[in-house]
Amino acid sequence: MRDGHLKEQSGKRSKSKTSNSFSFTSWWADARNQPITELVGFTKTFFAKHSLLNVLTKYCVFDVDRKLLVMRPYQIVAAERILQRIATSTNHRQLGTLAAGGYIWHTTGSGKTLTSFKAAQLARGLPDIDKVLFVVDRKDLDYQTMREYERFEKGAANSNASTSVLQKQLEDPNARIIITTIQKLSRFVAKNKKHPVYDAHVVVIFDECHRSQFGDMHSEITRVFKRYHLFGFTGTPIFAKNSGTSGSSLRRTTEQAFGDKLHTYTIVDAINDKNVLPFRIDYINTLKMQARIKDKQVSAIDTERALLAPERISQVVGYIREHFDQKTKRANTYRHDGKRVAGFNSLFACASIDAAKRYYAEFAAQQQGLPEAQRLKVGLIYSFAANEDDEDGLLGEEEFEAEGLDQSSRDFLDAAIKDYNALFGTSFDTSADKFQNYYKDLSQRLKKRELDLVIVVNMFLTGFDATTLNTLWVDKNLKAHGLIQAYSRTNRILNSVKTYGNIVSFRNLEQETNDALALFGNKDAKGIVLLKPYAEYYAEYEVRVGELLDKFPVGQAIVGEAAQKAFIKLFGSILRLKNILTAFDDFVGHQILSEREFQDYQSVYLNLYAGFRTTSEAEKESINDDVVFEIELIKQVEINVDYILLLVEQYLKKKGTGEDKEIRATIERAINASPSLRNKKDLIVQFVESVNTKGAVDAQWQSFMATKKTEELERIITEENLNGDAAREFVERAFRDGSIPTAGTAITKILPPVSRFSQGNGHAAKKQTVLGKLAVFFERYFGLV
Repeated sequence: MRDGHLKEQSGKRSKSKTSNSFSFTSWWADARNQPITELVGFTKTFFAKHSLLNVLTKYCVFDVDRKLLVMRPYQIVAAERILQRIATSTNHRQLGTLAAGGYIWHTTGSGKTLTSFKAAQLARGLPDIDKVLFVVDRKDLDYQTMREYERFEKGAANSNASTSVLQKQLEDPNARIIITTIQKLSRFVAKNKKHPVYDAHVVVIFDECHRSQFGDMHSEITRVFKRYHLFGFTGTPIFAKNSGTSGSSLRRTTEQAFGDKLHTYTIVDAINDKNVLPFRIDYINTLKMQARIKDKQVSAIDTERALLAPERISQVVGYIREHFDQKTKRANTYRHDGKRVAGFNSLFACASIDAAKRYYAEFAAQQQGLPEAQRLKVGLIYSFAANEDDEDGLLGEEEFEAEGLDQSSRDFLDAAIKDYNALFGTSFDTSADKFQNYYKDLSQRLKKRELDLVIVVNMFLTGFDATTLNTLWVDKNLKAHGLIQAYSRTNRILNSVKTYGNIVSFRNLEQETNDALALFGNKDAKGIVLLKPYAEYYAEYEVRVGELLDKFPVGQAIVGEAAQKAFIKLFGSILRLKNILTAFDDFVGHQILSEREFQDYQSVYLNLYAGFRTTSEAEKESINDDVVFEIELIKQVEINVDYILLLVEQYLKKKGTGEDKEIRATIERAINASPSLRNKKDLIVQFVESVNTKGAVDAQWQSFMATKKTEELERIITEENLNGDAAREFVERAFRDGSIPTAGTAITKILPPVSRFSQGNGHAAKKQTVLGKLAVFFERYFGLV
């Protein structure tokens, strides 16, 4: 996670940044998650024979890309505690009791899948254990982490709808570890009242054991299996304070169902370790009649009706549309999944199916008539009654059967899925298999940031991970573990622009939020898990900008390396503060620096960046760790082509009046302040000199850039003796997909034949040369035409 985040964060610097950098390290910690920062203490613990050998031989895994991952200290401690509990309870003849198991409380986003499966793998290796059952929910295995499990144990996971594969695995003595869904295990137990596996010595590990259906399954497991150890993993345990009233009173809490708490790693620990992001919460009062409602004795139904009033629905949708780009940072572009995308995406959590339908219809109504490029891509999903809002604010379990919906709700969902089909060329509906495939496709498009917003009731609010999600719009009651689970959809680490999870609540959940943080963090959790108030950030911003204007006046040269580094550090801190402040509505109109001043400072910053990179590359060294450039944060306030063309139109109108020189200067200033336009400056200047009043500026731009693009590509084809047709097709596909593919056979098809007997590896050298030229060409023209 940290490695991927830093690659995103460093951008082009990743080529020169080495893995020896301190940025790529994390603190070793003790069993209580306290960092061991003192060298002697670290040496004594980490380099102890037992610790080091365990890390090297037991607690490393390869991911799907064959990259070696070392488990974090809290993950290692959790796995060790499970192994210790298996050994001691076996020795004390406690099999089949709570004393033989326990639960691990590791917060959402901390890598429970890796920890729990590694524990299963290690338990499988114990001599007395016959089978290890790793039990997950159907949606987690089928849709979320199938590939994750396959990387650990080839063939252990299966998503077959029948129980026949599970039965074969249970009866196969060589299948020591089995990953199965709770649904299949339940069917197996129901069909097999007696089976030899029930007498085997088994370890059963439940992933996400806070879910109520695991509690329901608990009685079946403990009834049929005789010699078992039961372990559960959860990010939000069920305590007496947040337990429901349904089910057996003997299994309402996680401790009642699984036994002792074996290890804890809370959301406070994870945020302190920078493994997940903190939250920033806006409470938006869109219901002006709320005060009147509070003064009256009204039922919950009457309150809900008021909350669903058409005027309020319209207000909420209007607010989301007005603030969507601001909250999801749509002005910023970054690379994700091999493509360049703009900003982040979001979920909208509603209180009921009725509410979800109303909001979807209102988005459609407000966006009707807008050009397609200006419309938000909105999805909708809900299932039957379990998705309705729980009066106590705790999230119910997901269902995958739309057949239970009333006809009106099902017809509405079918119509919404038709909209989705039209948008993406798919063919889903609410029939059983197609609805499950719709869920799968929707989740993948969310992860790839192909959707802007998905309206849900309970779906996707637990267990769903998408790093591109940064905002949760909330119009439902949430509390305790339901609130933390829902909020945690937004706080996965992605890049330096995504510094927090954004929660925009249209209901007053402040007390519920504070209570949940106290329950799942500690008494000081609020100050760590939630961002500071706007006033504190703005006060710091004012001080930093004042220091900038005082020490580095606009237009004054910055002389000397020490002064340059001081400027880089100061302006970088301003960029980071501005990145946070832009999501606050109060920041609009209070930026202090004018647009022109900010561009001038940004130009200086980029010039220094180019200078430091040139120096470091010439010396074949990485940029020093004390010089950190926030290039990704600059890109979020990027000058785009539309802005340049607007200036060109103004330039044409004022040409010959004397004011045109000032506009030309503004154009050059804007280009110099833009990381993506600086390498296109000669093209833009040539266009400005050639543009005339005889045709639309946009049409002239498209024609000019298309011509230049063709000329440059043809020159590369000629210089490198490439296969012309194949090269043109290769480039066209790259512009469509958003990147130059470096792997596969596509690149080899455009290369000229090279003798395999030539001195050195001529083919490889030629390939690298061509890829280098095409990469420069791509960066130069991507986004211009």
